[in-house]
Amino acid sequence: MANDGASKFVAMVPTHMSDDVMNGKLENFGLIRILSYTLSGSEKSRGIIVIKAEIVSSSIGYEIGADDKKESKAGHPEAGSKPPITLQPKPEKNGSSYVMSAARVVQEQFGNAAPTARMGISRRVYPLVTLNPYQGNWTIKVRVTDKGPLRTFRNARGEGNLFNVELTDEDGTQIQATMFKDAAEKFYPKLELGKVYYISKGSLRVANKQYSTVKNDYEMTLNVNSEVEEALDEKKKIPEFCYNVVKIDGLGPHVNGRELIDVIGVVQSVSGILSIRRKLSNEEVPKREIVIADESKKTVTVTLWGDLATNQGEKLSSVVDESPVVLIKKVRVSDFQGVSLSSNPASIMQINPDIPEAHKLRAWFSEEGKDAHMVSAGASLPGGGVRTGSRSIFADRKFLSDVILPTVGDGKPEYFNVKGYVSYIKPDQAMYYLACQSCNKKVTEDSVSSKFWCEACQKTYEECSRRYIMTVKFSDFRGEAWISAFNEQAEALLGMSADKLSELRSQDVESKVYSRELEKVTWVPYVLRISVLQTEYMNEKRQRITIRSLSSVNWEHESKYLLEQIASMKKEA
Repeated sequence: MANDGASKFVAMVPTHMSDDVMNGKLENFGLIRILSYTLSGSEKSRGIIVIKAEIVSSSIGYEIGADDKKESKAGHPEAGSKPPITLQPKPEKNGSSYVMSAARVVQEQFGNAAPTARMGISRRVYPLVTLNPYQGNWTIKVRVTDKGPLRTFRNARGEGNLFNVELTDEDGTQIQATMFKDAAEKFYPKLELGKVYYISKGSLRVANKQYSTVKNDYEMTLNVNSEVEEALDEKKKIPEFCYNVVKIDGLGPHVNGRELIDVIGVVQSVSGILSIRRKLSNEEVPKREIVIADESKKTVTVTLWGDLATNQGEKLSSVVDESPVVLIKKVRVSDFQGVSLSSNPASIMQINPDIPEAHKLRAWFSEEGKDAHMVSAGASLPGGGVRTGSRSIFADRKFLSDVILPTVGDGKPEYFNVKGYVSYIKPDQAMYYLACQSCNKKVTEDSVSSKFWCEACQKTYEECSRRYIMTVKFSDFRGEAWISAFNEQAEALLGMSADKLSELRSQDVESKVYSRELEKVTWVPYVLRISVLQTEYMNEKRQRITIRSLSSVNWEHESKYLLEQIASMKKEA
């Protein structure tokens, strides 16, 4: 409820002010200045939806106008009543008072209205941030900043076509709109990427974050009766491309999250194209991997699928020697190799985009980055590479005895954190494999020429590198298990590259250096992030446990966690 001293009215504040409510900046009897709003509801119960506002002060302790009734007929306030409050008009940049002329009022009220000829009637254009499922008629002016392919769906209610578009208004707010069946057939050729449209007669519902590709609490559906009309002369105000880049060293909080993120980086390598056969449909899907880096001196592997792998990936492969900058929108973050990125049908990739972030990254790489030592982001994520904030290294904490049960990981992988020790490493195991320096896939050595053939890249190389693929026995006070460790995690564990370990191994007959290096690692405490999956081999079920990331034990944090556990046990008792 809002009160301006003369009347009370219902108001809804935008979601970006929720932090001000939670931290106490916006409180009961506090003062706010409403800078922009739109009306909502019927004439009998009308309220306002605040678009922009700023906090003037915290609680003044009473309601403005509440003491007016105490004033005497002579006009003098009674003893003990609060002095009247005068809100000064907000000064503009030139120092003059913020006084709105009648012409400006008309401009603000009607200047943003959809033209009569285009929408049938003159109607106010609503910002996307003000829309909700309970509103009636509305019109929006938006640019199509992304357009998905026309796809076929089948379910219990039948089959048909559908496609999604990403709509952006002049404030940069985005919403995803979906069209099914007849609406998809009608609007797919009409809605063109990059053009601006007036849209009305759609419906909104709460967004399913699992499938939504934009940051909005709602998603839009357009039916065959919805109205879409191109805005021919009003394109400059609405941004053509919106992005919200996450730095490579900031990927940790997004690992295994539902949200899609945008990333930018300098391309370090591009693999050859592969074909992966899907188990469900037996369909072959093209795949290509690229490695990118940014100013944090961290690298991450991005897996490109489908058209991105074939078309854009081929262009990238032809200019990889020039270290191009790529911006990739809407990629998913997983904990494979600690952290990695993967594209999806909604992903967009731009090579050498003309944006400030790309120019800044290019300048950094030319001056410093090309000679910098790069480290994989997965090997150095805080908290062992798991999500922070909503999840920490103490979330999903299990004992090994709880993990090695035959029902754990049956059907799909499960993820846990475990604390314990590497108790044994077999010195005679393979430890590593010969890998392509471009794509990290396995290579075979030609015994005659001593060169290396990469099946993935379809190339012969003079040299190769070694990458870890080893198992260790991990133990805590309630059990033990054999766990697989891949390259980044094994390097963090052993403190050296696989090439270096290979040199020590070749000398180990006399010096025993190799054996001593393996023994150094044992009985050192670690917190591991592991995945557990039941697999089948020769008609026999086996449990595969893999290290996704690891970190040293922080005893201060560990002690606080144990105290919290003890306090919790006392409450339950």
